[in-house]
Amino acid sequence: MKKVEAIIRPEMASVVRKALEDLGVKGLTITQVLGHGAQRGVTQQWKGNVYKVDLLPKVELKMIISDALLEPVLAAIQESARTGAVGDGKVFVSNVEDVMRVRTGERGEGAV
Repeated sequence: MKKVEAIIRPEMASVVRKALEDLGVKGLTITQVLGHGAQRGVTQQWKGNVYKVDLLPKVELKMIISDALLEPVLAAIQESARTGAVGDGKVFVSNVEDVMRVRTGERGEGAV
């Protein structure tokens, strides 16, 4: 099993969510977050003054998926979240040793 954590632009969240549902991703957690990447935020101008916005609003999607779904999920996220501009996001993948469903005690991929 894999844990996929994707940090993307907020306006792309619904498109990415639909693409993941179409692949059969059952469980998904979506959180609003603030952060910056290598660009360290953006500079904006308002009424002649320049402001540095160093924490940008993003959305984090977390899911646990089977190993077989990893490549299709990564492709779906990339295709549906990409605008081609700096700040499109990042995806982190890590191994998951076990999962337990609290209600039943079921463990492993069946608990996902």
